[in-house]
Amino acid sequence: MENLICMFSLLLLLLAPPFASAGHDYAQALSKSLLFFEAQRSGYLPHNQRVTWRAHSGLQDGKASGVDLVGGYYDAGDNVKFGLPMAFTVTMMSWSIIEYGKQMAASGELGHAMEAVKWGTDYFIKAHPQANVLYGEVGDGNTDHYCWQRPEDMTTDRHAYKIDPSNPGSDLAGETAAAMAAASIVFRRSNPAYSHELLTHAYQLFDFADKYRGKYDSSITVAQKYYRSISGYNDELLWAAAWLYQASNNEYYLDYLGRNGDSMGGTGWTMTEFGWDVKYAGVQTLVAKFLMQGKAGHHAPVFERYQQKAESFMCSCLGKGSRNVQKTPGGLIFRQRWNNMQFVTSASFLATVYSDYLTSSARNLRCNSGNVAPAELLSLAKSQVDYLLGNNPRATSYMVGYGNNFPQRVHHRGSSIVSIKVNPSFVSCRGGYNTWFSSKRSDPNLLTGALVGGPDAYDDFADERDNYEQTEPATYNNAPLIGILARLNGGHGVYNQLLPVVPAPNPVVIKPRPSPNTKTTPSPASWSGPISIEQKMTTSWVANGKTYYRYSTVVTNKSNKSLNSLNLSISKLYGPIWGLTKSGDSYTFPSWLSSLAAGKSLEFVYIHSTSPADVSVANYVLA
Repeated sequence: MENLICMFSLLLLLLAPPFASAGHDYAQALSKSLLFFEAQRSGYLPHNQRVTWRAHSGLQDGKASGVDLVGGYYDAGDNVKFGLPMAFTVTMMSWSIIEYGKQMAASGELGHAMEAVKWGTDYFIKAHPQANVLYGEVGDGNTDHYCWQRPEDMTTDRHAYKIDPSNPGSDLAGETAAAMAAASIVFRRSNPAYSHELLTHAYQLFDFADKYRGKYDSSITVAQKYYRSISGYNDELLWAAAWLYQASNNEYYLDYLGRNGDSMGGTGWTMTEFGWDVKYAGVQTLVAKFLMQGKAGHHAPVFERYQQKAESFMCSCLGKGSRNVQKTPGGLIFRQRWNNMQFVTSASFLATVYSDYLTSSARNLRCNSGNVAPAELLSLAKSQVDYLLGNNPRATSYMVGYGNNFPQRVHHRGSSIVSIKVNPSFVSCRGGYNTWFSSKRSDPNLLTGALVGGPDAYDDFADERDNYEQTEPATYNNAPLIGILARLNGGHGVYNQLLPVVPAPNPVVIKPRPSPNTKTTPSPASWSGPISIEQKMTTSWVANGKTYYRYSTVVTNKSNKSLNSLNLSISKLYGPIWGLTKSGDSYTFPSWLSSLAAGKSLEFVYIHSTSPADVSVANYVLA
C-alpha cells in the first residue's frame, strides 16, 4: 500500500506544472518597491525617512570642486553616484507616474513615488550649475569596489566628474534632459514653479547635448568599466526630444524627431532590449503614441516607421516577431546573466503602456503571425512580474522582503553591514570585506523592495553575496516596475493612456480672473477675432457596430497680447472631453494653464459618434 501511495505521489509530481501559480499582492509589491529607493538615498536623509537603518552619507560630495553635489542616489550595491543610470531611473519613475499615477494614488503610494522622483531631480538641479556644465559622477568604481563599507563610513575618493563643451557627453546630458522633462510633467499640477524649473533645465541640457556632441564616457573615462555608453548618444538625443515634446508641446521637438528619425536610427534599429544604455525602443514607443494621438502632422510617414519598429519590439517580446527575445524554460525574458532583471522590467513596462495605447486607439498589434490583441501584451508583462514575485521553477521571489522565499545575502554594502545606528564602530575599507562581505549569514538589514539581478538562462540562482551578477539590485530595475505594479493592481479597467491624467496630492488650480483694467469682450457664435479655432478629425474606429470619431481642436491666441481668460461655448457635444475645465455652462483653461501667451495655442480633444461639436468663443480677456 505504501508503495502505491509513493507511486501515486510521484505521478502527481510528474503531472504537476513546473511551478505553482499564485495570485500576487501587487499593491504590497508596489509599496515595497518604492521603499528600496529610500535605502539608496545619498546625502542628508529627511525626517520622514522610512528605511531607518540608513543615515546621512556623502555630505562632502562636490566640495572639492566648489559645487554642492550632496544628495542623489547610489545606483546599486556600491557607493558611487553614476549620472547616466540615475537619470534613466528618474525618467522611468516619472513615466510610470505619468501613465499610472491615478492607480498609485488609489493605493496610497503616489506621494512616495513623487518623493522618489524629486530626490533625483533635486540632485540634478545641483549637478547642472551652468547651461553647458553637468556633473555626471561622484566617486569612482575602481576605488569604491576595492572597499566594502557602509555609505556612512566611506573613506573612498569622492572626486566629482563633469562634462562641458570641451569634454562633451550628449548621452548623459540627453538622458538628464529627458529625466527633467518627464519629471516636469509629474509636478505640473502639485508644484508648478518646480515643474517650470525642471523644464528650463531640460531645455538647456538638450541644447547642450545637441550642440556639443560626444560620448560621455570619452570625457568621464572612469565610467567606462561600469556604465559604458555602447549605443552612443543618438538614441538619447531622440529620447530627450520626445520627452521635451511631451512636456512642452513645442513643435520644435516634434520636428526634431521627424527630421532626425532616419539619420539617428530611430526608424532604423529593430530592438530586442531597452535599458539605461539603449533607448531606441522607448523612443519608438513614445513616437508611436504621438502618431496615435494625431500629432504627427506632415511627419506621419516617418512616425509610422518609428511605430513599425516599436511593434517589432513588442512582437519579439511576445515571441511573434522575426527576431524574438530569448526566454528561460520558466518563461522569463533573458538578455544576459549580469543583472538580467533590468531588461525584464524595462521591456515589460513598454509592453504595458503600448497595450494601453493600442486599446485607447482601438487598434491591434501587427506581428508577422498576424494581428495580436493588446491584452496579450499586458498578459506578457503580468507573466514577467509574476515570475519575479515567485511564480517560477524555484518558487523564489526576486524582490527582497516580498513572499516567504527571497534572497537573504544581497550584494549590497549597506544591507550586508550592521547599521551604524546599531553599532557605530567604524567599518574600514578592507575590514568590511573580512567581517561582512565574506559572512554566510543573512543580511543584518532588510533591503526591502530591492529587485536583484535574478536567475540565469536556465532559471538557476545562487543566493550568495559574492554572486554580484545575480544578487546585486539596482535602482533602474525598480523604476519601470513601479508603473507595471500600479497598472496590474488597478485591475482590468480600460485606461485612455493617449490622454493620461496625472493626479497629484493637493493640486494647485489657478483660476483666471479678469484684470481690473481690461474688459470682457463677448463673441458672436461665428468668430473671426484674435482667437482662432481649428477643428479636425484625427482618427475613427468601430465598436459594437457604432463608429466613433476623435476630434482635435486647437485654440490659438493670434493677438500680440497675453490671453488671461477664455470661456468657450461648446454645443452638440455627446462624449468625453479632455484638455479643458468645465465652468458652469462653458469651458475654460485646463487647470495647469493660467494664460495663453501671444501666438501660442492650446489643444483639447473629444470623442463622440457624430459630426464635430459647435465650438465658439463666449468671452475672453486680453492683457
